[in-house]
Amino acid sequence: MLKGIYHSFTERKRLGKKSFAVLIDPDKINEENLEQLIALAVSAKVDYFLVGGSLVISNYLDECLLLIKKNCTIPAILFPGSTAQISKYADALLYLSLISGRNPELLIGQHVVSAPVVKKSGLEIMSTGYMVVDGGAPTTVSYISNASPLPADKNEIAMCTAMAGEMLGMKLIYMDAGSGAMRPISESMIEKVARSIEVPLIIGGGITEPEKVYLNCRAGADIIVVGNAIEKDVSLIKEMAAAVHSAGITVI
Repeated sequence: MLKGIYHSFTERKRLGKKSFAVLIDPDKINEENLEQLIALAVSAKVDYFLVGGSLVISNYLDECLLLIKKNCTIPAILFPGSTAQISKYADALLYLSLISGRNPELLIGQHVVSAPVVKKSGLEIMSTGYMVVDGGAPTTVSYISNASPLPADKNEIAMCTAMAGEMLGMKLIYMDAGSGAMRPISESMIEKVARSIEVPLIIGGGITEPEKVYLNCRAGADIIVVGNAIEKDVSLIKEMAAAVHSAGITVI
């Protein structure tokens, strides 16, 4: 059996290497600026691309993935906001279950509907416990999901939610403050969760500075995802990637 994206996640975690992923929303990009972003990502040694959004209303998903494949070897992972965001041109798919909310449609309902299509896609499927954390402002994901985010100051709730997700068989835990969050997830919450689980921990939402990237990694994040800040200033890729990679500790 070929080793896939999830193997790279777990192997990098085992070695103490931190990973940087750039989030690309197909609704907010075109061919010209995507090619620029890819070139900068290659130069900065970005580890992964996540592709998707809470609302993808354009028809640019396939084209976006094909352009990534044409211009680099960085793995492209679908980060779908709905069952419509499936493409055979990706390398893998985060199969998200919103474990922080109580909307049954996003815990299992939409998965039942999408399962035949997802299975047929041939993509590597990574079950992901998705936890939305209050970032201080309403987000698209909270509105679409019709679910309240986890309180930003309740570290124990986040910890127990992540533990439950792992024990239910989730291969990844993804904590997200949402695109354009006023405040990112605290290092204390990240540390609490990271110490309680063994699966890779992904952190995203509201991260705008390389220093915060570094602190999140030191607190226990395995993969840092940045999208909105890079949409505003693509040159941040280099500094943020460097901050992530400098935070890793090689395990011998």
